[in-house]
Amino acid sequence: MAISSLADSLVRGFETVGDSVSEALFEPVIRLGVTGLARSGKTVFITSLVANLLDRGRMPGLVAQQEGRINAAYLQPQPDDTVPRFDYENHLAALTGPKPHWPDSTRAVSELRLSFKARPAGLLSGLQGPRKVHLDIVDYPGEWLLDLALLDKSYATWSSETLDRIANRAEAAGYLAQAKAAVPEAEHDEPQAQALSKAFSDYLNTARDAGYYDCTPGRFLLPGDLAGSPVLTFAPLPVEGSGARRSLHREMARRFEAYKSQVVKPFFRDHFSRIDRQVVLVDALGAIHKGPQAVEDMRRAMGDILSAFRPGRNAWLSQLLLGKRVERILFAATKADHLHHHQHARLTHIMEALTRDARDRASFAGAETAALSLASLRATTEEIRTHDGVDLPCVRGTLLDGKQAAFYPGELPEDPAHLLGPARNGAESWLGEDYGFMAFAPAQLTLRPGDGPPHIRLDRAAQFLIGDRL
Repeated sequence: MAISSLADSLVRGFETVGDSVSEALFEPVIRLGVTGLARSGKTVFITSLVANLLDRGRMPGLVAQQEGRINAAYLQPQPDDTVPRFDYENHLAALTGPKPHWPDSTRAVSELRLSFKARPAGLLSGLQGPRKVHLDIVDYPGEWLLDLALLDKSYATWSSETLDRIANRAEAAGYLAQAKAAVPEAEHDEPQAQALSKAFSDYLNTARDAGYYDCTPGRFLLPGDLAGSPVLTFAPLPVEGSGARRSLHREMARRFEAYKSQVVKPFFRDHFSRIDRQVVLVDALGAIHKGPQAVEDMRRAMGDILSAFRPGRNAWLSQLLLGKRVERILFAATKADHLHHHQHARLTHIMEALTRDARDRASFAGAETAALSLASLRATTEEIRTHDGVDLPCVRGTLLDGKQAAFYPGELPEDPAHLLGPARNGAESWLGEDYGFMAFAPAQLTLRPGDGPPHIRLDRAAQFLIGDRL
């Protein structure tokens, strides 16, 4: 096992060296990872980003576009033949067609290559012509990232921590009753293992819908082609030690270790070794609407997600010898179009406070971090409505059922501590406040030639993530 692992590491090392030399000497490649937790808008973000990089009329914040240095942008076949292609064309058609609707969410890893012909800036601009720069966008579910924490835990430790964490959650009552009735040291019975696994998986899906973010193992939520396999047929039980041979305990522990070695490790090895820019999308408004516990849970999840990356700066020699690091990380609060623009700064400040711990760790390791609020696709317009003699800044849009509605979500606090304090202290509700949330459908669009879909601050996000490489 040690020899094969060493050989595998050496092979990947040589591949990394070859890729780095090629990129440094010929055509630079930016590998941009896009992730986030459920309903954060990853698919819409990538679709709108690509559409607005192809037709850049709405991208004044991208400096290379502002200075007229991008001669062309076009899609190309991706370099990884074994990774599914991001279905850009069908997703764009869903958002911009005569009956626009939100596309299906991320269920697995996918990739897309967008290439630029751009002239360099500064002193080099007069010495060389346009060069090619490739942007490889890697889309993957954020739930899978949270599995990284499992690698350092035994089955007994994971079981104990999980059962303690969910002990008082109403959503877990059904599973906890089954786990309590099980006899871990009895002989393994496959139907019982499957029943426990299904009950635990049902809990995870219910907990995610209720606003919890600590829903691991991630593949239980998005199993893909692993659905029904033994590697996803385990669950936490009240156990200690390694368990007796052929017992339910021992078999659950074996499958837990198989999950780590056959699912978690390959995922990180195969899809993160070359990522050097990262955006983490966060549905902060959705968490605020669900309450203080959801906000605190999300804050912790952001820290756990960051632990998946090797943040730092990429010197040319360190790329050749050690592989790339994630050198820029953007934390973006999505769905800013659900707020009037006068509240956008407050949402950004809340996003900065929510990710403070995670960003501090990344900055300490040498990575450049930023936080902002954005809307990948603007689905609303703004208006002021008077209610009880008070002018309320509202947004108006089309609901999922086709009806038009004006919406006032409540006034976000100027000081993020007014949200994060109760969240950290375990409050069950916001005192004296009620933050609303509506699900809007995408609006019908009439786009001028050269314009991508309307957005909020997508150009600033692109400038932070890739602007320096253009």
